[in-house]
Amino acid sequence: MEQVKYKLGEKDLPKQWYNILADLPEPLPAPLHPATGKPIQPDDLKPLFPMALIEQEMSPQRYIDIPEEILEIYSLWRPTTLFRARRLEKALKTPAKIYYKYEGESPAGSHKPNTAVAQVYYNKKEGIERITTETGAGQWGSALSFAGALFGVKIKVYMVKISYEQKPYRRIMMQTWGAECVPSPSPDTKAGRAMLEKDPDCPGSLGLAISEAVEDAVSRDDTHYSLGSVLNHVLLHQTVIGLEAKKILEEIGDYPDIVIGCVGGGSNFAGLFLPFLKDKLDGKKPDLRIINVEPASCPTLTKGPYAYDFGDEAGLTPLLKMNTLGHGFIPPPVHAGGLRYHGMAPIISHLLNLGLVEAVAVHQLETFEAGVTFARNEGIISAPETDHAIRAVIDEAIKCREEGKEKTILFNLSGHGHFDMSAYQAYFEGKLQNYEYPEDKIQESLKELPKV
Repeated sequence: MEQVKYKLGEKDLPKQWYNILADLPEPLPAPLHPATGKPIQPDDLKPLFPMALIEQEMSPQRYIDIPEEILEIYSLWRPTTLFRARRLEKALKTPAKIYYKYEGESPAGSHKPNTAVAQVYYNKKEGIERITTETGAGQWGSALSFAGALFGVKIKVYMVKISYEQKPYRRIMMQTWGAECVPSPSPDTKAGRAMLEKDPDCPGSLGLAISEAVEDAVSRDDTHYSLGSVLNHVLLHQTVIGLEAKKILEEIGDYPDIVIGCVGGGSNFAGLFLPFLKDKLDGKKPDLRIINVEPASCPTLTKGPYAYDFGDEAGLTPLLKMNTLGHGFIPPPVHAGGLRYHGMAPIISHLLNLGLVEAVAVHQLETFEAGVTFARNEGIISAPETDHAIRAVIDEAIKCREEGKEKTILFNLSGHGHFDMSAYQAYFEGKLQNYEYPEDKIQESLKELPKV
């Protein structure tokens, strides 16, 4: 029988995170203080984050030890399974080998607890009793709620309103784990009230939800803020995905030619590809292709300039050098809720600017078509976000068939879609349509970029 399932033992769980900052060919541009325009100093971030995370954000160390308490919780679901998608390969009649790392095995159903557990742990160690955050599709909010329950830390989640309405079960997951979840824009903050006054029907955005969560956090001494993507320490925690995948592939004697993942802020995909990128930088696999897949409705990497911008709508966060659609960008209410962020992780943006990774944008209908094809062959119903990666995987596998080339493709199945049935229902009922974000709207949003 052909093997389709590969899993490391608990003893093989990575004991360290991999930090790409140690190996970048050019240093990452420094984040800037929003008031002074000067490089951020550790003390500037203390109202938001515990010192351990601030140190990780700026650390030059190549490997950072994972505390035993975090490893103990990771072992509830890690290491996760690497699958060989043999049935999909046969359906596509491709000579390509397709592997996927399945992060839907976590209690919250996605990759997000890899960093949520770490962030709540470091906050708890510093005596923080409450954490605020934002969430798009609800996967980050539910992951942080799960971690908060394990450590006895209160969580308040500002959930993008359109997702709050589209995905009620994510909200109920958060409540089950003891968190408070409100739709953003909300009347609970100055930023939320200002938007509701301007547009009572605003569907919300991740940038706005971040503004609310940051404003809430800095107004209280017992509260810190937590971010589920974009920042260096978040990508660092996610590298357990790639480190596990790399070890399994080494054991079975294979190595990817192409690595693919969906990107919104960039954490799930960076978590998979960064350990492999090290081999590319070291000259071990110089022709490795790394493909970031985003929605055509929120084309941050493919249409956004590489520039300094705020991470939030109200301009409360540090200025980050990243691909951006402008911090005032309000995305359309498409179903890929977790990919609707105006910016991209500075690390991914930097790597794209250096020509070390690629980016493609795909349309909503084609992504759901890919997700259905995958489910009917591999059995797993994936999140709409992950369907973007699957779309690119299928396209590359078909290309291999047409060119008669045997390539190994690896992708991250970042989460299951069990709470996204309304999105699949809309697809089957023909209610979804493709939406390419208009160039004039992007240019309008970019007028507000800060002058650096």
